[in-house]
Amino acid sequence: DSFLVHIPYRGIAPAFTDLIGGQPQAMFPGLAAAVPHIRSGRVRPLAVTGLARHPQFKDIPTLDELGYKGFDAQQWYGVVGPAGMPMAIVKQLNDALAAVLMAPDLREKLAIEAVEPNPMSPEKFADFIRTDIARWTQLAKARNIQLDT
Repeated sequence: DSFLVHIPYRGIAPAFTDLIGGQPQAMFPGLAAAVPHIRSGRVRPLAVTGLARHPQFKDIPTLDELGYKGFDAQQWYGVVGPAGMPMAIVKQLNDALAAVLMAPDLREKLAIEAVEPNPMSPEKFADFIRTDIARWTQLAKARNIQLDT
């Protein structure tokens, strides 16, 4: 078993400042935020949290490979709107965003930051969100994880 303590920070920059300074022993940042620190040698990546190694960092093992079987926690970004938004507008926004995300110049810039766009239909994204919420809810209940209030 591993024991971890959540340390709330007011942003990723102070968290990295403390990590580099040796206050916490480890952290779970998004890869995009960690890339400059990894490349500079100021931090040493221990593992990636997805089920597959990252294409830009093939030498970094997954937590699954290190014995934490089934560990799969990837950062994702998405765009949502208010409930009841007309489907014609949802489709128009989705099509426009997908086109931008697939543009070669943006993909190249995002790749530098280790971000891989994965545009999907509004329906598929809604299913993705529902599945993710259900997965984390089940884990929190199974492990009796509660918020400190």
